[in-house]
Amino acid sequence: MPDGKIAPANPSATIVLLRDADRGLEVLLVRRSKRLTFHGGAWVFPGGRIDPEDYPAGDTSDLFAAAQQAAVRELKEEAGLDATIANLRPVSRWITPIFLPKRFDTWFFLAQAESHDVVVDGGEIREFRWTTPAEALNERRVGAIELPPPTFVTLTLLAEHKSSDAALSQVPRSPVRQYTPKICTIEGGACSLYEGDAGYEEGNPDLPGQRHRLWLLDTDWRYEDGVS
Repeated sequence: MPDGKIAPANPSATIVLLRDADRGLEVLLVRRSKRLTFHGGAWVFPGGRIDPEDYPAGDTSDLFAAAQQAAVRELKEEAGLDATIANLRPVSRWITPIFLPKRFDTWFFLAQAESHDVVVDGGEIREFRWTTPAEALNERRVGAIELPPPTFVTLTLLAEHKSSDAALSQVPRSPVRQYTPKICTIEGGACSLYEGDAGYEEGNPDLPGQRHRLWLLDTDWRYEDGVS
């Protein structure tokens, strides 16, 4: 930030809607309007900021409950679909790096689709598609679509599963994995380090040991989670 201050992270929520099709597991992606300043034109999961009315009984301390309500509300507003809070499974929490001027603290929830009749709002969201994770990742690789890093990582993890039941069964009950990226400039692009990576605390991608990172290379992106 120019004045040295850290911008607050706006609380928000996203819902990763799953369904089973003949070709395997599919997810719902919606495309943000190109007019939007934050990831305009990118393909994302339905979601948005947590509103004051999302907090139960006005209790602003219950962020998790508010995130669940916001995920359900945003799905209805952006895609015209209903979801049940009881069926939401928290899968991750993404917090924008502190050096960026626009920041979000976003809960990601998985849920099976209760309906497939998508109707986009025509404002922030102009298009939608049901796609396999592998298909979306391949289209990003060839430059056909844009995916923000949290969407890319989530799709990479979902690509390991053949069905929605298989994906949901692998979601840990707790704790939810948190991603607060530390971005390092490297030759050929950047490396986004996440908690659990050996180089995370020092912001050094060259340190040996555990890997939990996203390589944001000019030639391709690659998520790595394990020992080098």
